[in-house]
Amino acid sequence: MAERQEQTASDAVLTRIGQVVMLHHGGDREEARSRFLDLWAEIGEDGDPLHRCTLAHYLADTHDDPVDELAWDLRALSAAEELTDGRPGGDPDSVRGFLPSLHLNLAADYAKLGRAEAARSQLRRARSAARGLADDGYGAGVRSAISRLALRLGEDDGAGDEGRPPRR
Repeated sequence: MAERQEQTASDAVLTRIGQVVMLHHGGDREEARSRFLDLWAEIGEDGDPLHRCTLAHYLADTHDDPVDELAWDLRALSAAEELTDGRPGGDPDSVRGFLPSLHLNLAADYAKLGRAEAARSQLRRARSAARGLADDGYGAGVRSAISRLALRLGEDDGAGDEGRPPRR
């Protein structure tokens, strides 16, 4: 019974995050940032890593300053790593599909800040993580975004690797 209540509470937080994402996608960036920050205050630095990862990932997109965006994207990756590094209670499957996007966002952040080598490093990590994505709309979108950023950074677009769907 307690486990079921915990799952319901967890789902409620993810639902609330999703609602704010819709607000942001609807064009109300300032209000979305405010609500995301309120949620972050609720969840806290020691809250559920999946909640922190998801929230920080979306919160980064509401910031205009690339330094702030980078800070939130780093928080998202840090929380994701808590789920994938074998810690008790971690659930690698819950964020495995998220990792390519997390690394891609960091690569874009570093590129905005003129830190090309850090951007390329994160891009390589995104490309590697993207090999595990399904051949669906999300996977294709992430692989396409990786290729576009690689071109912007003057790298081979990796068409030999992630330009095609991963083999199954």
